[in-house]
Amino acid sequence: MQAGNAIDAQEIYSLVSEIPDPEIPVITIQELGILRKVEFVNKTCIVTITPTYTACPAMGLLESQIKEVLKQYNIADVEVQLTYSPAWTTDWMNESAKKKLKDYGIAPPQHSSCSKFFATETVQCPRCNSKNTEMISRYGSTACKALYKCLMCKEPFEHFKCH
Repeated sequence: MQAGNAIDAQEIYSLVSEIPDPEIPVITIQELGILRKVEFVNKTCIVTITPTYTACPAMGLLESQIKEVLKQYNIADVEVQLTYSPAWTTDWMNESAKKKLKDYGIAPPQHSSCSKFFATETVQCPRCNSKNTEMISRYGSTACKALYKCLMCKEPFEHFKCH
């Protein structure tokens, strides 16, 4: 890769796609599905991301990380745009990310159709795989996760909410 605008949008996409999610460091922003596109408008590199939630507090940190990565390649004219339409969905999360979440101890979303999530979904414990679990709180450490406990192994765990 060369410095400056000699790097094309696809190469920049590859560079920023490796940035870990600020709240779940075992998955990248690309695996999570929040990295939407990279393009040049005139000489400005525009990176478009979609937050998992409208008020996601990690977006400011993520913007800084994107700019820092691109600064290493002498790309200083960078704009990070947030897009809310279409709204982020767990359908954008790839299977590799779901497996990494489980291995990290977070139960991944299990369904792509989530309109009745809290009433119908049985959440599997990421530690012992038991489906004998119960929700403790609709919100975990972040708004995109709920707090559960396993009734078999007795361990608490977070579940990445389906939406």
